[in-house]
Amino acid sequence: MTTPVDDKAILSGVLDRWKSGVDAHQPARVAALFTEDAVFQGLHPYSVGRQGVAEYYESQPLGMKAAYRILETRRPADGLVLGYLDVEFSFTDRPTLAVKLAVLLTRAGDGWYISHYQVSRLD
Repeated sequence: MTTPVDDKAILSGVLDRWKSGVDAHQPARVAALFTEDAVFQGLHPYSVGRQGVAEYYESQPLGMKAAYRILETRRPADGLVLGYLDVEFSFTDRPTLAVKLAVLLTRAGDGWYISHYQVSRLD
């Protein structure tokens, strides 16, 4: 049985790699963190699969950086971790964008991958 601390560590492990790929503007590296059939909803129309994730992050401006804070975790079933986060995307030429992010991680083999990604703006 895992604890919320374990779930937070699992989320941080995946999201630290996501942040690193976003910050370095490496869309393929970011997309590799998602399952082959991931449902991805950024602030543009949704997509399914790694190709859509890569295209989304390729379209983001150079210099964009991500900072996140985990607010809540849940374990809906074995092999799944749900996370709810505050994320701030900063840019070189415009104000920072604050969003809420929900991710569902799925265990596959020895790793964890994002199978669902949903961004919401509350303003």
